[in-house]
Amino acid sequence: MNDYVIRVLASPSDIDPQAWNALLAAQPEPSPFMRHEYLAAMHDSGSASPERGWTPQFVTLWRSDVLEAACALYLKDHSYGEYVFDWAWANAYEQRGLAYYPKAVVAAPFTPVPGARLLARDAQSRTLLVQALVAVCKEQELSSLHLLFGADADIAACTEAGLMRRHTVQFHWTNTQPGYTDFDAFLASLSHDKRKKIRQERRKVAEAGVSFRWSRGTDIAAADWDFFYRCYERTYREHGNPPYLTRDFFQRMADTLPEAWLLFVAERDGRPIATSLIALSTDEAQPLVAYGRYWGALERVDCLHFEACYYQPIAWCIAHGAVRFEGGAQGEHKMARALMPVRTTSAHWLAHPSFADAVERFLEREGAGIENYMDHLGERSPFKAT
Repeated sequence: MNDYVIRVLASPSDIDPQAWNALLAAQPEPSPFMRHEYLAAMHDSGSASPERGWTPQFVTLWRSDVLEAACALYLKDHSYGEYVFDWAWANAYEQRGLAYYPKAVVAAPFTPVPGARLLARDAQSRTLLVQALVAVCKEQELSSLHLLFGADADIAACTEAGLMRRHTVQFHWTNTQPGYTDFDAFLASLSHDKRKKIRQERRKVAEAGVSFRWSRGTDIAAADWDFFYRCYERTYREHGNPPYLTRDFFQRMADTLPEAWLLFVAERDGRPIATSLIALSTDEAQPLVAYGRYWGALERVDCLHFEACYYQPIAWCIAHGAVRFEGGAQGEHKMARALMPVRTTSAHWLAHPSFADAVERFLEREGAGIENYMDHLGERSPFKAT
């Protein structure tokens, strides 16, 4: 690598926040989930930390004292919080007496949002960064390397380096250009049955006496953050799991990255009963994008989830000129709310040659299945026929 020096850093705090964020801003697909504040909060709050099975080893590429490329690499002893499922690969290793964990993951923890993962000044630096990642994995005798939900430039660099591609499907809502004038205009673009269904679902929530208010950034009150976490934690507990993220993580977001958050609060009889927390892109030079993230409720109201997690955010996006609302991983039911299928891509390297060959054959079959699935979903468009 001649003039380049690789440094592996043990914590986000070892990296200058301004240098990291400047590198992120130069990417074609920046995301708030790769900002230094977000990653530092994940680590410092104990949400994504060695104690939770997320050991940071951020790989950086330097020329003299200039940060040329960097990525958030984690050593993991499990596969939770990734949303690109490799449990079958881990089981296959275990059945043959081999250790799949620890493995290396380049990702935004607990965040299945596509975007830049390899922060690089140019294509050459990005290629060198991928090579450095593979070298780190070989040196530490790790089973595998996984770059999750990468931007196109990331995937291209990984493919060039010999990593295998894996495709999954998400559902995103797009604000058609020049943009819907209001929610009714959006509804008018849908087929009659889908338009009728959405109106029925919204009517049920309104007739139950539920109203909504929203607040953004520093306008989100501390009491609302507390209520949100109460709902968020309860949702996880109801499914038999502790929440991934701590209350301290969200406090750090309120303190260091407030502009990235939009909170909806559902109220009935003057009492809050449910919330949904939406993330927002933070780069003012880029179009505004919203990301569906977390939700929870203390009372059950028919169709409240759809209103809080889809209709309220979509209405807000229309009113504020957001170009896209990403609904998160999985969920064909989102298509009935006009969130359309989008293919996302990850890249994978396995150290064991035989397993790498077997996984490559599996991914070829899985990839063909994804294409067929996308075609099938495309035939079920909720929009009017043109």
